Amino acid sequence: MAMSMSLRRAISCRSVLLRRCIDLRSRDFSPAARSGVLPDPDPRIGPPFLAPAEFVRLNARGFAKGKKSKDDSAAGSVDVATDIGPSVKEAARSQMDAAVVALSRELVKLRTGRASAGMLDHIIVETSGVKMPLNRLAVVSVLDPKTLSVNPYDPNTVKELEKAIVSSPLGLNPQVDGQRLIANIPPLTKEHMLAMTKVVTKSCEDVKQSIRRARQKALDTIKKAGSSFPKDDAKKLEKEVDELTKKFVKSAEELCKAKEKEMISG
Repeated sequence: MAMSMSLRRAISCRSVLLRRCIDLRSRDFSPAARSGVLPDPDPRIGPPFLAPAEFVRLNARGFAKGKKSKDDSAAGSVDVATDIGPSVKEAARSQMDAAVVALSRELVKLRTGRASAGMLDHIIVETSGVKMPLNRLAVVSVLDPKTLSVNPYDPNTVKELEKAIVSSPLGLNPQVDGQRLIANIPPLTKEHMLAMTKVVTKSCEDVKQSIRRARQKALDTIKKAGSSFPKDDAKKLEKEVDELTKKFVKSAEELCKAKEKEMISG
């Protein structure tokens, strides 16, 4: 019995040693094999290939870099449509309104046959070596359609105020009345009325050009938005900008017509 057990163990050890020898003989210890690239196989089999260990190492390196394919990048990017409508309209409205306000200030400076409290606002007065707008030194009020009253905050500036008004292109000759000035508005001559009408017409055209430039700037902004702004929304916004343009052009024309009527009715 003991001899039978010993014989089986000897046969088992011999089998293990035989398998190890076969395994060692099947391995290739050449430099090419150690580099990870196996020698060219038989052409009938196919192109050379990497050893399993080298294949795993290279693929692990590629995954470690975390590179994304073009398809992945395209799938991750989402185009978000930006609503530029409110900002475009607000910018256009602000520019157009500023143009109309500037026109109103210019028209006030033009003398007509009627008294206007704002017709002296643009006059610059020099007092104590400092130049300031008249409306910061005095309160101007209308006594009647042909008479203005200038009441200085400091009675000592009456002479400076008088000098500044006389030197202005309005053609007024105020008189000192105690601590204030009284200015009578002379009627317009035909020549002066014609000249003022031309000035009003030119001012009106200049402002309308400014309004149209604001419109064009808004349309250019819409165009530059391109595909990021839906076409239907772009058309709607362009229409709204055009409506704004018409509104402010009409306001400018009404101001100019009112000024011309004021000069004629003088």
